[in-house]
Amino acid sequence: MDMLSETGLKRIQVGSFVSPKYVPQMADTGELFQRIKRKPGVNYTSLWLNDKGFRKALTAHEVDIDPRLLFYPSEAFAQSNNNCSSAEMREKQRDWVRLYKEEGYTVDAAYVMTAFGCNFEGPIPQERILDDFRFILQLCEEEDIPVPILVIADTMGWGNPEAVKRMIGALREMAPEARIGMHIHDTRGLGIANVYAALSMGVDMFESSVAGLGGCPFAGHGHARAAGNVCTEDAVFLCHELGIETGIDLDKLIAAAVKAEEIIGVPLMGRVMHTGGLDKYRKAG
Repeated sequence: MDMLSETGLKRIQVGSFVSPKYVPQMADTGELFQRIKRKPGVNYTSLWLNDKGFRKALTAHEVDIDPRLLFYPSEAFAQSNNNCSSAEMREKQRDWVRLYKEEGYTVDAAYVMTAFGCNFEGPIPQERILDDFRFILQLCEEEDIPVPILVIADTMGWGNPEAVKRMIGALREMAPEARIGMHIHDTRGLGIANVYAALSMGVDMFESSVAGLGGCPFAGHGHARAAGNVCTEDAVFLCHELGIETGIDLDKLIAAAVKAEEIIGVPLMGRVMHTGGLDKYRKAG
């Protein structure tokens, strides 16, 4: 975590305030926050899935609160991940907005999960995804709050570049002034291709994971190691090769990914972490 702080990343999600019964590996998230060497200018955030988790984040040591809303167009995934129906989760978001207001926060981002498909239900129609985003816009109007970042979340790795571009195009038509973000998983090897597709559509906010760690334990993947998020270092390398400035030191990021692999003790899924970037080869030439 401290190595990531030195890379130039501006936001790092440290862990999750979720049930230790169901996700025991996150049981010490509060302790982890206490042990981080905080770097000025870096936000250290957490994930929560209900109001109890949010209150834990509020009382934990130096958590940078970034309120978000969560929507589940997949009924099966809503039950698996949040133990409620899609409709119930949608209505809970009204309460979340008011809870955030009471604590002096506005919504930072709103996520629509399984935006391209679900391992439990199959393909998710685009209109169902857009309906959740439409609800978000209506909720913002009703509660008189700014429209947050609208995040298209490919939670189970069903997306492909053409589907990504279609979804972004449809969402931008619905909300032309909104900032759009992508949460991409590399479950089936298309993660970096989907990043490129989103970049080509003007998206400038991506959620990724060092060395491809992460993923959802309730997504029903056949192999747990295939569930990770797109690699941060691979995405940064892509941006740099395209001439897009990120403010991130790729070499330091690679070092953090290698350290993560050492800690985990198994080979991780990143590409650039194992090969390095191209700068040293260009200099050699």
